[in-house]
Amino acid sequence: MAALHAAAFPPAEAWGAGAMALMLEMPGAFGLWRPGAGLVLARAAGGEAEILTLAVAPAARRRGLGAALLAGALQGAVLRGAAAMFLEVAAGNAAALALYRAAGFAEVGRRHRYYADGSDALVLRRDLSPS
Repeated sequence: MAALHAAAFPPAEAWGAGAMALMLEMPGAFGLWRPGAGLVLARAAGGEAEILTLAVAPAARRRGLGAALLAGALQGAVLRGAAAMFLEVAAGNAAALALYRAAGFAEVGRRHRYYADGSDALVLRRDLSPS
């Protein structure tokens, strides 16, 4: 999973195996993984959920895998009792923003200079329904 994350993100943002293990050990953590293609890690607690990371290998992009992983995370959050899902995304990541907006996410905040390169993160939110 760490190798996949490294292929999908700039070096300063890639998570190593230790970071992946720590994320998965958090209470309420869950994920979906398509070996060599993509992964999503999320967590749910207190009626809210958060996408921790969503990564699709460059060779697997533009085929609907990101949308499928996101849908799986949303479903997993609902099954764990979450009423809303949050995430952060780089303000300049047009492809990711398009994916999240198409899935019903809306901007609710901004974290200035959030990423290692100094770029801002947008905080996005989507209400979840149990249907």
